[in-house]
This record gives sequence, structure tokens and C-alpha cells, in this order.
Amino acid sequence: MKNYLVTGGAGFIGSNFVKYMLQKHDDARIVVLDALTYAGYLGTIAADVDDERCFFVKGDICDRALAGELFTKFDFDYVVNFAAESHVDRSIENPQLFLQTNILGTQNLLDAARKAWVTGKDERGYPTWREGVRFHQVSTDEVYGALGAEGFFVETTPISPHSPYSASKASADMVVQAYRDTYKMPVSITRCSNNYGPYQFPEKLIPLIIKNILEGKQLPVYGDGSNVRDWLYVEDHCKAIDMVLTDGRAGEVYNVGGHNEKTNIEIVKLTIRTIRKMMEDQPACRQLLKKQVVGADGQIDISWINDDLITFVKDRLGHDQRYAIDPTKIKNELGWYPETRFEVGIVKTIEWYLNHQDWVGEVVDH
Repeated sequence: MKNYLVTGGAGFIGSNFVKYMLQKHDDARIVVLDALTYAGYLGTIAADVDDERCFFVKGDICDRALAGELFTKFDFDYVVNFAAESHVDRSIENPQLFLQTNILGTQNLLDAARKAWVTGKDERGYPTWREGVRFHQVSTDEVYGALGAEGFFVETTPISPHSPYSASKASADMVVQAYRDTYKMPVSITRCSNNYGPYQFPEKLIPLIIKNILEGKQLPVYGDGSNVRDWLYVEDHCKAIDMVLTDGRAGEVYNVGGHNEKTNIEIVKLTIRTIRKMMEDQPACRQLLKKQVVGADGQIDISWINDDLITFVKDRLGHDQRYAIDPTKIKNELGWYPETRFEVGIVKTIEWYLNHQDWVGEVVDH
């Protein structure tokens, strides 16, 4: 068995990764460490936790004693660090929490791994490492800052974060790279574009828009909605991390992008159209609407599901205009590419949320 420590494994991307790995690898044994803050929900992975291949531990990645105990007990081969405070708006309100968790928590995990994995020293005095281990840091394209109308982020793009969140993630990346250079630690980093898909907490754009439409609420869009993001289906991201863990070169950074650049207003309008079409084609879905008006035909009226729901709100402080990732390196070295076209992925995502309204209610209320 290969032993994985997956931190933040009850959150959005982490829980999808846990499910992906358990399904893909029969020899994977996963320990999920999660503090279960507002965005981490144990119910997301409850069906995956058992006594043989998946274990759950509630705890903070900043807890040094706990990290040491877990490494001693489970003898990890891999650490995949998803754990992070991740919502930009919340980082503007409380930067200190983001710096503490995202930087010091990462450093704490690195120290625990170093203590467990170092086997001695080489002739130059550098640590020698147990064979086959890897510390993987899950990062974000936001560490690069903002792009103009053209161009793409590549792995050598200088780091230039513009929010407390992205600054904390950039700092964590630099700490990981410092452990690589100072201790020759076997590490890797992936920097991904905006993820979407099942199990995302409904404060993020796509699940928030779905939730607000079902509740008959206005759809808030920052500024004029022209900010551009590259959208990546979460399962494609999980596959990329798996490939980097098994075949990626130690010490390297890999950009993971979806080739799906869209403005925020495009995303919102597409979500509106998609939900409306689903309710036209499947009238039973209209029962999910909290706002129900019966039309002359006896059907629940959906004519109000249109662009009039959009309301433009004051722009976010320091809002980067455009992100776009060039994933050529991971494609050329590992053969990874984003398999899910956005037009397919958005339908799958909306269908999932419509079919899992119980989960949405639970994760919001927990």
C-alpha cells in the first residue's frame, strides 16, 4: 500500500482528489486531515471513510504535535497539501488567518515530513531521503498576479501576488522551494486555474449563481464582469496531481490550466441559460425553485430566470483583471491535458448541484 496524507481533504478540490485516488488506485491508503472550517464538510467524504483505505482525522495543519504523531503512526509516502484558507474576499477581511494557515501550516507539514523521511547525510552534509517519498504543494495561478489582454502564465513567470490570499500561497510555494534547495527535499508544486465541479462551497462564483437562481435572488457580479479566468474541471485537476506525484520530476513546478478563458459575466449568463434550458426540458426540476409562480399553462413559471437577475456590485479590492495558464510543460512531460470541455463540464456541474440540494443545505448550515 502507498500511504497518502491529504490535508484539506474534506474541502472542494481535496475531497474530489480523495474520491479520484480511491477509485483509481487499489493500493492507495489515504489519511484525510482537515480542520473542518466552514468550507470543509465531513459529509462530503463520509461514504469514502472506512477502516481499511481511508481514515479521517480532525485537526489543524499548524498543530506540530499532531503532524508528528500522524507521520509516526501512518508512515506516509506522500503528502498532498490542499489545506488552505482560500477565499480572496475573506483574506481581505482577515489577512492574519490566511498567513498563519497557508504559510506556517505548510512549513509545519514540511518539518514533520523532513523529520520522518530523512535517513542520514551525504558526503556534502545534505540530508538523504527515504526512497519514493514526495511532498506536493497544491497552489494557484493567483501567485503570478495579473495578465494583460494577451499572454499566459508559464512556470518561470515571476511571482507577483496582489491579495493577502495569493500572497500567502506564493509565500508557501517559496517555503516549499526553500526546503528543496536547503535540504534537497523531494517536493513538487502545481499551480492551477479556477476549478469548478461537484462539492464546491457555494460562496464561489458558479455554485453561488446556481444557489441564488434556485432561491430567486439577485446574482452579484463584481465591477463590470469583464475579469477573465481560466476554468478547469476539478476531476481533470485531480488527474494532473496524480500524474505529477507518480511521474513528475522532483523539485519542479507544473502549471495546470483548462484552456477555458471566460469573463465572469460570460460564466453567469451561461449558467442562467443552462439552468433555464434544463427546467424547460425537465419540468420536474422546477420544483427545486424556492420562488414558484404558476403560469397560465399550470406550469411553474421560469420566465424570470434571465439576465435581469444580474446585479453589478462594487468591485473587489485589488481584483486582478485576467489569469490564463499555459500547461505546455505538464502536457509535454507527462501527457496531461484538460479532457473536459467547459461546455460539457458546466452542464455536469449544474446537474450535480440540482441533484444534490441536500448536500448544499448541509454544507451551508454545518
